[in-house]
Amino acid sequence: MNNKSSATTQPKAPINWVPSIMFLISTLSVLVAVPWYGFTHGYSSEAWIAFIVLNFFCGLAITAGYHRLWSHNAYQAHPIVRMWFALWGACAAQNSILTWASGHRVHHRHVDDVDKDPYSAKRGLWFSHMGWMLRKYPSGEVNFENVKNLQSDPIVAWQHKYYLPIALGMMIGVPTLLGILSGDFWGMILLAGFLRLFVSHHVTFFINSIAHKWGKQPYTDENTARDNAFFAILTHGEGYHNYHHIFQTDYRNGIRWWHWDPTKWLIHAMSWIGLTRNLKTVSNFKIQRAKNHMQFKRANEELAKVGSGEMLATHMHKNIEQWKLLLEKEYNDFKDTMQQWSDLQTEKMQSTKNNILGKWDKAVVRTRYKELEYSLKMQHKRLKFMHAQFAFA
Repeated sequence: MNNKSSATTQPKAPINWVPSIMFLISTLSVLVAVPWYGFTHGYSSEAWIAFIVLNFFCGLAITAGYHRLWSHNAYQAHPIVRMWFALWGACAAQNSILTWASGHRVHHRHVDDVDKDPYSAKRGLWFSHMGWMLRKYPSGEVNFENVKNLQSDPIVAWQHKYYLPIALGMMIGVPTLLGILSGDFWGMILLAGFLRLFVSHHVTFFINSIAHKWGKQPYTDENTARDNAFFAILTHGEGYHNYHHIFQTDYRNGIRWWHWDPTKWLIHAMSWIGLTRNLKTVSNFKIQRAKNHMQFKRANEELAKVGSGEMLATHMHKNIEQWKLLLEKEYNDFKDTMQQWSDLQTEKMQSTKNNILGKWDKAVVRTRYKELEYSLKMQHKRLKFMHAQFAFA
């Protein structure tokens, strides 16, 4: 009996010629034309500045616009912001908002499923990076049933209807205009056009491939998504991918102040002047709950690993039994904290519904939430210590 997935036994899907030709042209231009022109003619400082600026415009249009705004509804934005993201997102040449968001929502719903996830990491690094676009795989077929809410957005509908002329106008028109104004026409075409397109493509593709391959999983191991601080720098903050896959509606990916997440900073800064609003965040309690849950899982795995030796010394066996009892106590405390939190949620909802929650009561509720959150944080530290002891043993 053949146990392989149907995705690996089906005949090769037909070539998807449009993206294949586009990637071939951009790659050959970067490998041949860009270095040749640089050695023979050199590039102006204006061309390099345009390359950097346009890279940021296109990258942030994808991360802040296509991804966090439209795919996940993590916040709301003024029409000026939506139009800006629609134009520069088209310049990034990653398809229309509607098509991009539809595929991404399927990815989140069926993450790692080799038959349903459009860029499943389980099908290999090359496939998840860009191989999925080079052939017309069934998993990549577009169905707009999951983006009906976006179809009512006039800017999204306009960009989708006129995507090709908008994309060509932005990709060719902007570098051409900058080249005429700067006097470095071919330098602009090659750097702000081809090199910029190549870099912005692969930076986005890193999120689908490398962010599902290398990094840490502090919040969940139910899927392949990882937190990778290095690739967060390259991807405008999208590298904190393990967090994103468990809390996808949060407008942040990097939740700490030191996390490199310029997409988060941009969205937050725009809220100061009314260009963005209703920024969604996940409570610290839920974040800590996910981290503690992972710590319990890893502690149990380490205990099982340490205790699996056939010639386990007697004193070691006693220590392991003690650790098991301690871990069991911690888990009971964890369940008790979860119950208190659930009861507090119910109490708060009922009081709000009956309109009997006064200012003093609200302060008491906030204090109780903080106490439960602090309890989880202290438990997380104890679990980290326990995990270190298991690993040492």
